[in-house]
Amino acid sequence: MTAEQRAAPAVDIVIVNWNTGDLLRACVRSIVRTDRSRLRVARIVVVDNASADDSAAGLESAEIPVTVVRNAHNRGFATACNQGAAHGESELLLFLNPDTELYPDTLLAVGDFLHSPVADGVGICGGRMVDERGQPGISCSRFPTLRILLGKMTGLDRLLPTLFPPHHLRPAETAASRPVDQVIGAFFLLRRSLFERLGGFDEGYFLYFEETDLALRAHRAGLGSYYLHPARVHHVGQVSSAQLGGARLLHSLCSRTRYAFRHWSRPRAWLLVALTLTVELAARLARAVARASPSEWRDTLVGYRGYTHGLPAIARTTHSTKDAPHAHHRSHRRTVHGPHDRAAAGAGTAGPGHRRHPATAPSALPAAGTAGPTGQTHERPPGAVPAASDRSRRN
Repeated sequence: MTAEQRAAPAVDIVIVNWNTGDLLRACVRSIVRTDRSRLRVARIVVVDNASADDSAAGLESAEIPVTVVRNAHNRGFATACNQGAAHGESELLLFLNPDTELYPDTLLAVGDFLHSPVADGVGICGGRMVDERGQPGISCSRFPTLRILLGKMTGLDRLLPTLFPPHHLRPAETAASRPVDQVIGAFFLLRRSLFERLGGFDEGYFLYFEETDLALRAHRAGLGSYYLHPARVHHVGQVSSAQLGGARLLHSLCSRTRYAFRHWSRPRAWLLVALTLTVELAARLARAVARASPSEWRDTLVGYRGYTHGLPAIARTTHSTKDAPHAHHRSHRRTVHGPHDRAAAGAGTAGPGHRRHPATAPSALPAAGTAGPTGQTHERPPGAVPAASDRSRRN
């Protein structure tokens, strides 16, 4: 290892896997091949959520240590991410989908960004998602609001985008690096101290919206998200979730509603529920009829049946208590898995909490070659990742 590589900041890469086949191995190979002179990869941690296709086998690398954590059952994406984060000690964390591949210069671009003054005050950094032809995909999004979600339900975001802004930023809006509300979870880089101070991902989300929730909490702590255009990432997308059928819709609706009850006023959250059960359901069924798709009709009914079953528990969700880095009150964090609790959770994508003591602002992304603070907290909510000082090194 050269002196320049030793001086580069270190990152642990966490990949959550569920039946992604050869794509996972291609992802790990791309990490080994990429230029790591400006951002040193200390460890790759693969958390396998009870895959049935043996996709987590044969991931050894002579250049980068690889740790494989095997869950006996599917514990969900957020929980698995927290598991993976606890298996490293580097000052940076990169959550990477198994259906992604890094380009030779991806981490080089990130390392250059960390050297720049722009990185000061940035909490989370994401890259530019592209398909196999290099065409742009979805890289970042707006924080969901009732207006945004209503536009998405009805198609008004395409007809009247000025009144109903689309949830995801379009290619024209991501032609250059810029601050954004959130970057998608397929490539999600942040400082470990920030991750620990925020309590990690909220494990009440089984699949979807966990990175949106974390990005909003980081934003409220004064550390926003940044879209880094030069950091290209090939992203296939929806490899695991495409295997779900109606369970995919179930998890999407449950997670979206949980987000609303955690971060919006309760009247707005209940209005979203009403729109979900009326306007959106009607629109989905009408679309299935127009497409003459019995499978889409069936998946819609399966998803909504599970959603209505889990709704009472979701509605007991309180406002977020994890906005404060030192949160002392516990939110009602009940995971609703519905009838498909072994569905894919390795897929690849209101008022602040109460505080007893003033919160210490989490640190931004570090300058290259610097180490972050320990990120200790007075008390961790259940399921939160342990602080670095509480962990022994796991190999």
